[in-house]
Amino acid sequence: MMSEVQVHTVARQMLEQHGFAAIAKAAEQAQACEGRGEADEAKEWRHIADAMKIMRGPAHS
Repeated sequence: MMSEVQVHTVARQMLEQHGFAAIAKAAEQAQACEGRGEADEAKEWRHIADAMKIMRGPAHS
């Protein structure tokens, strides 16, 4: 599992590179992992997506 620091680093980098579309990309990665039976990887991608949602702030909810 990734540490909280790693999760937030990946989330920040994805937001910088892809904007708010990064949240959808992380969700797609989670679904792809689930499709391959990689539950732990899927959980990490969902954690990254959740971190990005927090970073974007409530104005974009």
